[in-house]
Amino acid sequence: MADKNLKPKKENRIKRWWRETVGELRKVTWPTPREAWRLTKIVILVMLIMGAILGGLDFLFTTVIGLALG
Repeated sequence: MADKNLKPKKENRIKRWWRETVGELRKVTWPTPREAWRLTKIVILVMLIMGAILGGLDFLFTTVIGLALG
């Protein structure tokens, strides 16, 4: 009988986790659809710019190494 009181039931841990998760999600300040769309456009723009920069550097280094070795 004493062992039963030492270890909480798995069911109670799951309920507590769910209750705490819902409580934390209520504290979140969610963006408006307009803010979310604006931030999405910024992320896409940054990804395109970084892709172009990295692609350009890759091309440059490939060309330089090709000329040095070939």
